[in-house]
Amino acid sequence: MVSSVASSATGVDLHAARISVFRRQDRFFHGLTQFFALTVLLALVGILISLGIEAAPALQAFGAPFLWSNVWNVPESQFGALISVYGTLMTSTIALLIAVPVSFGIALFLTETCPLWLRRPLGTAVELLAGIPSIVYGIWGLFVFAPLFAEYVQPSLQAAFGDIPVLGGLFAGTPMGIGILTAGLVLSLMVIPFVASVMRDVFETVPPVLKESAYGVGCTQWEVVTRIVLPYTRVGVVGGIMLGLGRALGETMAVTFVIGNANRIAGSLFAPGNSIASSLANEFGEAEPGLHLASLFALGLVLFVITFIVLAASNWLIARGRAKAGL
Repeated sequence: MVSSVASSATGVDLHAARISVFRRQDRFFHGLTQFFALTVLLALVGILISLGIEAAPALQAFGAPFLWSNVWNVPESQFGALISVYGTLMTSTIALLIAVPVSFGIALFLTETCPLWLRRPLGTAVELLAGIPSIVYGIWGLFVFAPLFAEYVQPSLQAAFGDIPVLGGLFAGTPMGIGILTAGLVLSLMVIPFVASVMRDVFETVPPVLKESAYGVGCTQWEVVTRIVLPYTRVGVVGGIMLGLGRALGETMAVTFVIGNANRIAGSLFAPGNSIASSLANEFGEAEPGLHLASLFALGLVLFVITFIVLAASNWLIARGRAKAGL
């Protein structure tokens, strides 16, 4: 009887010891993951603070007009962000206008109508496009795409839209191959793999029973896509589009090769321009300490703020979509 009680007490002690060990492991795991998350947050705050400190001389010298000034004159130490911001927003907008419908079509084809034997190699090809370095896109854009674009596409666009009052101004000028439109087109090729991959993965999360039920009551494939797939996946689709926009806003080398790197704003999409990333790539290595270097840091800070606004808008849209879906 005594031995039985002793063995029972020993078993309780072992169980308590194991629970204590498990609790220590859980606390350690929680602390470790929390440390990793806080490290990312601290790095983000550190980058923001360092950009603010380095950009302070330019912000103090030019103030808020730095954001809407279109002067970038290094010898006269006059700097403004409007030219670079305009180029960044225009190229990113063009890239999204092209990439979103193309990515949508690719994702729908891969998930809805693509034959099984073609689905894997085609999906792999799309993912391989995302792995191509940006400098390769830039070299291809400058030496292959730009000459063909100047010889065949730009004259056709001018012939088609040149006499239309508003559109004609967008396609005016000498066909040179490089410029805002070329940079947007090259960016779209870089954005498509990311957006298409996200959309494909999101579309694959739709339960097959929902689509089979819709087909069972007589819905066409178009109705299934518009009434079942898209409402079910709209949150993920918005996230994929915003991911592509973030990639387009911050792209450097490919844009630097094909945008023309001219510090001016022109109404024509054929004209050369500049973006925040290309300005930093071209001038940062040769900038002298003072207002020039501080203005480049200020451009980096502006790009940081624009990206933050885009991500905040993405989170707001996703939260709104979840709220409408009752999630």
